[in-house]
Amino acid sequence: MGISTGKQYIERINKLNTNIWLDGNRITGNISDHPAFKGVMASQAKLYDLQHKPELKDMMTFLSPKSGNRVGTSFLDPKTKEDLEKRRLMIQEWAKAHAGMMGRSPDYMNTILMLLNAASEIFTVEDDQCAENLKNYFEYIRENDLSLTHVFVKPQNDRSKKDEDSENVAARMTKETNEGIIINGSRILATQAGMTDEILVYPVGTNISDDTFAYAFAIPCDTPGLTFICRESFVYNNSHYDHPLGSRFDEMDGIAIFEDVLVPWDRVFLHGNLLVNNFLYSQSYFFEHVAHQVVSKNVIKTEFILGTIQLIINSINISEYQHIKEKFSEVAIALEAMKGFLYQSERNAKINQWGSMKPDPNPLYAAVNYYPRIYPRFIEIIQLMSASGLVAIPNERDFQAEIKDDLNKHLRSAKQGGYERVKLFRLAWDLSMSAFGSRQKLYERFFFGDPVRLANDLYTGYERGSSVNLVKNFLKQN
Repeated sequence: MGISTGKQYIERINKLNTNIWLDGNRITGNISDHPAFKGVMASQAKLYDLQHKPELKDMMTFLSPKSGNRVGTSFLDPKTKEDLEKRRLMIQEWAKAHAGMMGRSPDYMNTILMLLNAASEIFTVEDDQCAENLKNYFEYIRENDLSLTHVFVKPQNDRSKKDEDSENVAARMTKETNEGIIINGSRILATQAGMTDEILVYPVGTNISDDTFAYAFAIPCDTPGLTFICRESFVYNNSHYDHPLGSRFDEMDGIAIFEDVLVPWDRVFLHGNLLVNNFLYSQSYFFEHVAHQVVSKNVIKTEFILGTIQLIINSINISEYQHIKEKFSEVAIALEAMKGFLYQSERNAKINQWGSMKPDPNPLYAAVNYYPRIYPRFIEIIQLMSASGLVAIPNERDFQAEIKDDLNKHLRSAKQGGYERVKLFRLAWDLSMSAFGSRQKLYERFFFGDPVRLANDLYTGYERGSSVNLVKNFLKQN
């Protein structure tokens, strides 16, 4: 089959009978028609359609080594630095279509599947069949261009209790049968809950001692016993004028609850081997490949924010103020820093033990520690520049009413009529003050987890040998 179209993606998801709950009710009918999912699914469909544009074919796709069909570049196992660059360009082409606001667009999960498949030999420590299952699954998803959500975080209940505590509600293996493994409990955070074909579940972390948490598998989202309970939708109405980002890109987040879910053996990649569990992330070079995808996306997100800030400056003619120039410069510096981190990771990439071109982790460690700290400052700068402009924002229907002439007169700016000015400031509001914007800020703060742990990971993983040798050699001089 090869690359999907947007229409095929929507039709597939609509055919599923996924158990999705929102606002106290189970969603029935076509999920793509539901107000909470309509906009974001249409946006995701456009990503799939980009793969079919003739002028983007060579960037967005490559020929499958199995079928010869065109498949998505996000499945490409990079063997050269040119492959890494191609992956980045493809990721950023999709990111431009969603302004960097969809953190779980399909290229994210495709990247994870790619790196796990490349390192599938790790799973032979569990057994040869698990490794074969993973390779078969990767080919299945790649050849059919399916979409995935994932969960790997335990719920926030009582974190003072150990995993072994019987009251812990985190999903665990409760039984092995002739048919497969049985999973009971819950996990978070299923971003894109209910709007994907399948769900990938992999270990919650390393250094665990309870083998009932050492599992990895993938199943269709409509598997019996699997339920998604969603948070409140941030799509308050479908007007792209009123909610330019939320109406298009609100990726739903949900809790995944497993009630006696049977995972067939051919979908099981890990089932109790603590050695595999505890070394999976480091030996698969999980961080390097995922961080490369995320930083590629965040470069585009930062560009979008910088462009929004400049349009605000232009709109109300504040470019001569020194503090405005300084604030703009902060975002511009961050953009160039993120680009530098990304390009350096590609420039210093090396082949790993699985034959994949591994981005240099050092600049990526820096990037994923830096971005959660600087992103909230972007939001603050938008608020400080816009001030009351983020409050004086009537909606689209106001501009269609008999008061529209008053609004166009009293809300005009130096270079825009009221309608266009408010349209821009509603975008700034959706970035910086709406529920959607607040979720984006929280998402970036914790995208790779606890910031303190991230700093510890940098300290542990950062290669500093050349720096130390520089000083040692200096001290040896007479």
